Amino acid sequence: MDEHLPSAVELLRSALRERGYLADRGLATAVQLSMRLGRPLLLEGEPGVGKSALAKVLAELLEVPLIRLQCYEGIDASQALYELDDPLQLLHLRAVEASGLDPERVESDLYTERFLLERPLLKALRAGSRGILLIDEIDRADDEFEAFLLEVLAEFQVSIPELGTISAAEPPVVILTSNRTRELHPALRRRCLYPWIDHPTAEREAEIIRARAPEVDMPLARRVADVVARVRALELFKPPGVAESIDWARVLKMYEVDELDVVVADDTLGVLVKEHDDLLRVRAALPEVLDA
Repeated sequence: MDEHLPSAVELLRSALRERGYLADRGLATAVQLSMRLGRPLLLEGEPGVGKSALAKVLAELLEVPLIRLQCYEGIDASQALYELDDPLQLLHLRAVEASGLDPERVESDLYTERFLLERPLLKALRAGSRGILLIDEIDRADDEFEAFLLEVLAEFQVSIPELGTISAAEPPVVILTSNRTRELHPALRRRCLYPWIDHPTAEREAEIIRARAPEVDMPLARRVADVVARVRALELFKPPGVAESIDWARVLKMYEVDELDVVVADDTLGVLVKEHDDLLRVRAALPEVLDA
């Protein structure tokens, strides 16, 4: 994108909006700079505010594959980079033995591309600028994996004993997300561009609902957005995200709800709230939430 930056940001916002994602100028500017500078983008915010969704929509916009690395407790480098296909190696050895050949003579064949299972990081390095790498929920991984990831992102290359050094000709677009369940290392933060994504205002959330669920009329979208904003103010263990707001609005439209009252809200509350204790708290507060 060669446009002057402010113009390019507005073009990006418009393109994202056409695909149902409403980004403010700060977020769109961060995305634009990330692509221009080849720097990773670290998105932090509460669960459900649209961090991962941004990567998915951006991949659609750029018409490149989204390569997702889902982090979890205990993930290590091999699970993120590559693994050898042990069952296939074993079948190959048995076939060699059955043919009468000496297995030791073909042992080197076991460590070739044929038996390599690509994991997201290796796929992203090979895709380069023809892919988007989403490293989802990096805060769930441990410090050791975070340090490994920082090393990969610093040079966009890795050394694999079976294949040698693999480098990205051009770095992929990299988006990391974090729900901030733990603090990330300052070195990783310094490497990235950083926008914080908060829950949208009720007005913006109504616009998002309309963009993602056009069958929902604006009065219902506003009503849902207002109620969800009050539900989030109850300090729940897991406040509903934007995705839940959209789902709830779709369900209410499906049932042709004209007036969102306590009975309707109670019947459909499981679409919005996904924790038992939260469900009890919201259910008890429904009269105040709906009448506020």
